Amino acid sequence: MDTQASVLHELEPVVAQNLDRHLSMAKEWFPHDYVPWSRGRDFAFLGGEDWHPEDSPLDPVAKVALTVNLLTEDNLPSYHREIATRFSRDGAWGTWVGQWTAEEGRHSIALRDYLVVTRGVDPVALERLRMEHTVAGYDAGDRTPLAVLAYVSFQELATRVSHRNTGRASGCPVAEQLLARVAADENLHMVFYRNLMAAALDICPDAAMSAIRDEVINFAMPAQGMGDFARNAITIAKAGIYDLRKHHDEVLSPVLRFWNVFQRRDFGPEGEQAREDLAGFLSLVDERARFYEEKRSLSCGTTAATD
Repeated sequence: MDTQASVLHELEPVVAQNLDRHLSMAKEWFPHDYVPWSRGRDFAFLGGEDWHPEDSPLDPVAKVALTVNLLTEDNLPSYHREIATRFSRDGAWGTWVGQWTAEEGRHSIALRDYLVVTRGVDPVALERLRMEHTVAGYDAGDRTPLAVLAYVSFQELATRVSHRNTGRASGCPVAEQLLARVAADENLHMVFYRNLMAAALDICPDAAMSAIRDEVINFAMPAQGMGDFARNAITIAKAGIYDLRKHHDEVLSPVLRFWNVFQRRDFGPEGEQAREDLAGFLSLVDERARFYEEKRSLSCGTTAATD
């Protein structure tokens, strides 16, 4: 049995414990409850009227953020394949993979229904984007199970932050309530993966620390391959929904603090080097975040002086 398989085997009781914990805390909810159906009307195919830009109650930033969030959720089949392949479809691991997939499936259902019923975005363009993004799929590459655990610990929290802030920026109380509900799911998923990675650090400190270092340095949201992702990410960052400062302060820092990575004393040379590399990278992220904050502040100041 190789190191990665051995770690997965040793983590099985921790998976079972955290699965029980998750099931005791997760709340059942129904996507249809969060959709204002009374605001809906037929499209031209059924004798109504097709979408026009003036139909949308959302501002341009909210349209971009909600579309990116929904398309990210749409790639669930790929995500399921990746974690089922890396972990297992048997025992506690398999039960978790199924539970996680079922819970995540509600997110795209609810978000799409909300956007189509309220005519928040062009449904034809949205469907074409879904087809393109889902056909392309998501590939975790050659990540090991430990690397995947590290990645999803950060990614689930990043998704929670993005959903929550998108809801607040939407200007729609219904969207904010829906996205707060989705964000609550993402937070529980983050806790599950974060707890498993904490246990992995106790089982194999050096390998786990190296995986954490690699995933922090190379982190990219699963929507990275989406068309116009870079431009949309800039729009979202400028609006303060998800930017480098939030990534550093609200995603990386709290998870790393929970794992106590900078206070541990059980690393060998490999783990110590990984921790040193991580510390240096975090300093660079913090410095870059300050640069963008100062740039944004100067830009706002110039705009205010011009008005």
